[in-house]
Amino acid sequence: MKTLWLLALILAAPLSACKLPDGEEKASQDLNVNSRYTVESVRLLGTDLKISNALRVEVDRIVGGKYDLSAIEDLADRIKSEMHLADIKISVTRGTTPDHVIVNLEARQQQQKFDLNVAKFVYDSKEGWNGDGAATMNFHENAVTFGLVSDNDTLVERYAGIRARFERKSVGTDRVQLRFEFDSFHTQWNTATLSEAPLSEIYRTRQVFTPEATVVILPPLDWSFGVSFDRLGVPFSSTTVGGAAAAKTESSNAVVNTLRYHQRWGSAHDRREQEVNASYIVRAGTGLLDSDRAFTRHLARAFYRFRRGRHTVRADFAAGRLSGAAPLYERFVLGDSEMLRGWSRFDLDPVGGTRLLYGSAGYQYGILQTFYDTGAIWDTPRQKEARQSVGIGFKKECFQLAVAFPLGSGRVDPIFYAGMNF
Repeated sequence: MKTLWLLALILAAPLSACKLPDGEEKASQDLNVNSRYTVESVRLLGTDLKISNALRVEVDRIVGGKYDLSAIEDLADRIKSEMHLADIKISVTRGTTPDHVIVNLEARQQQQKFDLNVAKFVYDSKEGWNGDGAATMNFHENAVTFGLVSDNDTLVERYAGIRARFERKSVGTDRVQLRFEFDSFHTQWNTATLSEAPLSEIYRTRQVFTPEATVVILPPLDWSFGVSFDRLGVPFSSTTVGGAAAAKTESSNAVVNTLRYHQRWGSAHDRREQEVNASYIVRAGTGLLDSDRAFTRHLARAFYRFRRGRHTVRADFAAGRLSGAAPLYERFVLGDSEMLRGWSRFDLDPVGGTRLLYGSAGYQYGILQTFYDTGAIWDTPRQKEARQSVGIGFKKECFQLAVAFPLGSGRVDPIFYAGMNF
């Protein structure tokens, strides 16, 4: 028996000697980092960190020196303590020159038990106010949200009502999340839409229940999939023998898939910053879900933002295609506070379109911004007509004041926007 124990110790000794300390072993997984590498830069990611001047001096001191994991961990601990963060993740990537590395410090904020969030609060000089806000309670890995919305900016209808959502932020792993959302809306219609749409397409209420799961494929890439169960209260769906309108409830149940990519390089405190955000959404209404509507809706969106100092450029793109017997809220619109600003969607197409193509380019210096939008929505090829608009205004983070002018409309009829829109 003693001989067996001795043999085991002899075999284990080389393995234990090769094992790195925990911190160095983790760093070596990103890059085989040792003291011969020079730190090219230190990036503070994850949030807008406004660290003290003393810590900023420590960051500058690390840049240009040899890679020292213990010094970097000490700096991360000091930032974590000063900013009251939950954690700081350290990662290392290759630099732009040989034998140089970039140190990334990704901050994770302490979870707030109660949070108020305003996703939209926008004034449109033609359509009035639009608001979307919610309160969230966080406990452990769960979150419960209750919100109010009144939106006349996104769809062909104005919808107002409540949202309730339950989220499980981690299901066995941080890469899997679950969400259950229930929405209940009352709708109002513009007179232009009522004159164009059949009465059977006009609904007064809309209720939506959406169970959904999200899987993080890679840190910048995630996939959400689920089902949307929609119930529509249609007051004019048919006519009785006596000529009176008969109301009924219709269903529009769809399978939903969303692929998202979001990557950011740098932060608000760096001289250079880049961001890419892209998504591809497919909604398919099917009789397999006992749906009265069968349709397929594809929507691809992307934007790119680059900032250097006080100069920022941004480019946006969207393309969509809808086929089948979809309800009106599935149709595409242009002429809102985000896409083809300066035009009214009721002048372009009061009932929306089944095809969408949109592009935008913008430039911002400090808080002064200018932009150019172009796009088209149509049902048949002969209806396709590209429209353009230009605008100017002020923007600070999510808040903006802007005025946009339609081009080629034959008259000067600008639209003024003010508020917050994430």
